[in-house]
Amino acid sequence: MTLRLRAAILTAFLGVCSAASAQQTNPLDVIPDKMPFSTPYGAPVSLSRAQAAIAAAIGEAQNRSWALNVAVVDSGANLVAFSRMDGALLGSIAISQHKARTAVKFRRPTKAFEEGIQKNDYKYQLTLDDVIASRGGIPLVEDGKLIGAIGCSGGTGSQDEAACMVGAATINK
Repeated sequence: MTLRLRAAILTAFLGVCSAASAQQTNPLDVIPDKMPFSTPYGAPVSLSRAQAAIAAAIGEAQNRSWALNVAVVDSGANLVAFSRMDGALLGSIAISQHKARTAVKFRRPTKAFEEGIQKNDYKYQLTLDDVIASRGGIPLVEDGKLIGAIGCSGGTGSQDEAACMVGAATINK
């Protein structure tokens, strides 16, 4: 009798679970009306503007006593300028450049990938070429066109992002 009771409870539980999961829709199945992250690519950021963005990001990092690596790429994801602050992590040199390349190639801040994986469990994003799912890569947009991106690395993701935002603000108005 106890075995039958357990089987009945398990069957009822599984039925409730399958009904609940059947009612949930997969957010990836939603088809948006407009294309997200569709800022058009523009002319590449100039060296002087890239250096100004880096200087602003480094200024913010220095004010907060952070040692960061800062990279700016153009609208084709090519490195335009790079600076490594004294004491910045060697491993973060490539990461700062990767963040900038990801932000320009995918036309969005790298935080979007971090949130997609952490908050929405979009693990498929880890399979996309050239993605880095860590904040600190910010697109540079001028007159509605993507002209490059800035990437910072060496601190926590939030520190990297804060410095990048200051650097990006020299262009993103």
